[in-house]
Amino acid sequence: MRYRDRAEAGRRLAALLSEVRERDGLPDPVVLALPRGGIAVAEPVARALDAPLDVLVVRKIGAPHHHEFAVGALAAGDPPLFDPGTLGQLGLTEERLAPAVASERRELDRRERRYRGDRPPPRVEGRSVIVVDDGLATGATARAALRHVRRRAPARLVLAVPVGAPDSLDRLAAEADTVLCPLRPAAFSAVGQWYDDFEQLTDADVLGVLDALHPR
Repeated sequence: MRYRDRAEAGRRLAALLSEVRERDGLPDPVVLALPRGGIAVAEPVARALDAPLDVLVVRKIGAPHHHEFAVGALAAGDPPLFDPGTLGQLGLTEERLAPAVASERRELDRRERRYRGDRPPPRVEGRSVIVVDDGLATGATARAALRHVRRRAPARLVLAVPVGAPDSLDRLAAEADTVLCPLRPAAFSAVGQWYDDFEQLTDADVLGVLDALHPR
C-alpha cells in the first residue's frame, strides 16, 4: 500500500476518524496540523469532521552534521524536548545543542507569525484534539506536539498519521489517548518512500489552506 499524495492520505485518515467518531465519539473536535507537510493531510480530515483546522508549529532539533536525524524537538513556548538515549548514544549534551535550539526557535517563531498573524491559537481545553502529520519517523516532533497539547487539558488527544515506523508509534502510545496509523510497514526508512508524490510544501501552501478556512 502506498499513497498517491498527501490529499489521498488525508482522505484515508478522514474515513478512519469518521468511524472512530461514530463508534466512540469525538465531541467538539479541533484538528491541529504539523506544518508544513501535515497541513495537506489535515485539510480533508477537518472537512470530513466539520472541525476547525489550525497549525501547531513544531521544529525538529537535528544532530550536528546530520540535521535530518532528530535528537529532540521544540513546540511553541515550551522548553526543548530531547531524547536522552539518543543524546547518550551520540555523545551529545543539551549545552552543545544550544545553538541549534536557538536557531530552531527563531524559525518556529517566524512560522508562527507567518501562518497565524494576529489570529490567536485555538482553544483546546476540554475538546477532542486531533494532531495530524504526513508521517512519523523518529516521533520526536509528534511527541513534542502531543505533550504541548496535553498540558492544555484536552478531553481527548488523538495522533493521526498516514504512515509511521512501528517502533516509534509504539513509543507514542503513552502520549495520546488514541494513535491512528493505517500503514505501519516493518521495512520503514523514510516517510517519503510511501508516497508517489511527496513534493515539499511551502509557506504559501500552508497559508492557502488556512486562508480558505480562516479568511483574513
